[in-house]
Amino acid sequence: MTVDQAAGRRDTAPRPGHVPVVIVGAGPVGVTAALLLARRGVRTVVLERHHDVYPLPRAVAADDEVRRILQAAGVQEEFAAIARPARGLRLLDARHRVMAEFPRAAQGAHGFPQTSMFDQPELERLLRDALARTPECELRGGVEVVGVYQDGDGPDGEGPHSEGPDGEGPVRVVYRDEAGEHLLLADAVLGCDGAGSLTRDAVGAAWEDLRFEERWTVVDVRTSLPVRCWEGVDQICDPRRPATFMRIGEDRYRWEFRLRDDSELDHERLRELVAPWADLAPGADFTVLRQARYTFRARIADRWRRGRVFLLGDAAHLTPPFIGQGLCAGLRDAHNLTWKLARVLRQGADERLLETYESERKPHARHVIRLAVAMGWAMTGGQDGAAAVRRGVLNAAVRIPGLSAAAARDLVPVLAAGPLVHRRARWGGRGLVGGFCPQPWVTVDGRRVRLDELLGDSFALLTAVPPAPSLRAVADGLGARTVPVAGLGDDGRLAAWLREGRADAVLLRPDRVVMDVVPSGAGDLTGTADWASLLHTTRSPLPSRRSVEESLSRSTTR
Repeated sequence: MTVDQAAGRRDTAPRPGHVPVVIVGAGPVGVTAALLLARRGVRTVVLERHHDVYPLPRAVAADDEVRRILQAAGVQEEFAAIARPARGLRLLDARHRVMAEFPRAAQGAHGFPQTSMFDQPELERLLRDALARTPECELRGGVEVVGVYQDGDGPDGEGPHSEGPDGEGPVRVVYRDEAGEHLLLADAVLGCDGAGSLTRDAVGAAWEDLRFEERWTVVDVRTSLPVRCWEGVDQICDPRRPATFMRIGEDRYRWEFRLRDDSELDHERLRELVAPWADLAPGADFTVLRQARYTFRARIADRWRRGRVFLLGDAAHLTPPFIGQGLCAGLRDAHNLTWKLARVLRQGADERLLETYESERKPHARHVIRLAVAMGWAMTGGQDGAAAVRRGVLNAAVRIPGLSAAAARDLVPVLAAGPLVHRRARWGGRGLVGGFCPQPWVTVDGRRVRLDELLGDSFALLTAVPPAPSLRAVADGLGARTVPVAGLGDDGRLAAWLREGRADAVLLRPDRVVMDVVPSGAGDLTGTADWASLLHTTRSPLPSRRSVEESLSRSTTR
């Protein structure tokens, strides 16, 4: 039965094709997911309603972890050419006096500036260019996805298809273009289709409201005028006229205002609003590239997965922009999910591995949204009777020594304990598990490279001591590269990191999260039996001295 027949129409559709992964949406999250999957040999078809990149700016900030994700996707050098490091965030009062400053380092733990400003259309263009160079990826633009079905639901649900996960049929994706309707059969579908996600409906997810909704006007400008700027982000904490200001590029700036009405800003009103930063004389070079009204919301989907259909980015969570983490959260979703999905599809890992995507990412997304909401209330003060009290508390809190540094660290909390984050060690290494391995520059064959270029795309074992045979067996079973930290030319940074964490070795996941540790003097990992069954594979695309089954079986039964 064709799609059109199933829909009760007389015309026919081409016989459907099979693709390992269909990605709905070719924004930064969808394209990055496709590139990350391609690095692991997984083919994708990306379906996008627009023919070209959306030309207007939206997201403008990325942190150092996101820079590392773009490195993993193979576009870091191109991104570096369009990015501008930022000094951090300042909270200013109504008279533009500094209340608090949250500095961001020129180089963070991931090896990049802790905050970088960029133009989203430029980022999307370089991602699309990388996609076009990647044989495993295919972009189909100008199409409309009209249905995502699985478990016998929807069009052609009873047709004879190849077996999917747990004996079920594959996911069916129906899309429409100028030629009519088409059907793709996929082993998995990633919904990267934004706040109005059709995929979210297919998952059966509903929004949980995290209690923030405000209308703001965003103004993107190009100007050669001298703009008073500290090369970071200004948040104006004034309940009468809260605002945000940032420099995006050499001559590009953004202002965001919460206004009392939705009227268009004329030149005179705009001149008044930007006066604290720039003097707009008549005829001055000041080009408004975009003026748009947005409703900033705080929401999170109550479920992120159904079977082999997943939600990523704005389809799964919406955050106010006040801490610059909207796009960052979506790219973290892609980085967390893609290596797990590739291991299931390419190497036959346990289906339960995919359950860890939501259990790991959802708490972090909720945490970041709440931070953004707190910053929003700090800026606006709210309109209720407690607004003055909140502003007083803020004024006192931002003067607490060390709060600025703590707030910056709080953007990336360690993952909660779970199947892939083992924290039950009784001694040593517990502080490392669930956090990220730092990425220093290292020397390989006389070349200076970042650590991840040495580690590759799979698991890695960093060790300060010669590994025991059982530890080598685990590394072989995972396809992990074993890297002694001595002699890497990193000024002893990794050795010091292990020493401070009281660990002789760490096992890194492909997303560079520490999964397990070898505590100092222990000789073995602490939780192999907990995670080995999830990562156990029935096939491996990489040669190994012994089978995966033998390696993991020996490591879990020793």
